[in-house]
Amino acid sequence: MSLFSATGLVKRFQSLLATDHVDLSVADREVHALIGPNGAGKSTLVNLISGLLPVDEGSIRLDGRDITSLQAHERVKAGLSRCFQVTNLFKAMSVLDNLRLAVQAHQGDNFNVWGRRDAESDLTAQAIDLGARVGIQGDSVLHSAAGSLPHGAQRQLDIALALAARPKLLLLDEPMAGMGPDESARVIELIQALRQEMAILLIEHDMDAVFKLADRVSVLVYGKVIASGPVDQIRSDPRVQEVYLGSEA
Repeated sequence: MSLFSATGLVKRFQSLLATDHVDLSVADREVHALIGPNGAGKSTLVNLISGLLPVDEGSIRLDGRDITSLQAHERVKAGLSRCFQVTNLFKAMSVLDNLRLAVQAHQGDNFNVWGRRDAESDLTAQAIDLGARVGIQGDSVLHSAAGSLPHGAQRQLDIALALAARPKLLLLDEPMAGMGPDESARVIELIQALRQEMAILLIEHDMDAVFKLADRVSVLVYGKVIASGPVDQIRSDPRVQEVYLGSEA
């Protein structure tokens, strides 16, 4: 039984059928990659899954629960966390304060964003542990402004903020975008570690990363899934080679 499933998802924008009865599932502790050319409907599908767009037809289930009608923040509470293509950080605040806020927000406490939190040792300890989990550590890094971090480190911090919600399914939207080889390698290593704890839905254009990480791959073209299966099956599928892999190469 899948941890996550989307069944028959449809989204229309007037006459445009952006997602065409899409079926997608992710097993527990599986990395399922979603690939497709630009304009395939990946962003629309991800927004349907995360609750930023309402579904016109179909259903979404997470860990046995129907979450189709839930708002985005309710889906986070249900166990679905998302990292966006553009990092969602308080860039003028310190790395540590970003981590503290994420931890405190998901504890359900009321708090003053601009209040003094230095004395809250337990919160700080949890924040430091959360940063270390993604490779963000050391006093000089934790006390620097989040916006001053290199692009790859900002992406790692963004993933940490998503992990604060303790997700069952982590949705990563192009985590390697704009990265050099060394930064990509660090994020790949991080995802490989996270897969031991949760399911991951990975949307990614870097095919080397996809083939290294994914247990299964689904290929979206013009809003429709044209192929879905293990990496070797997708890599050798003539339809996928014609409409996507060949053009990407």
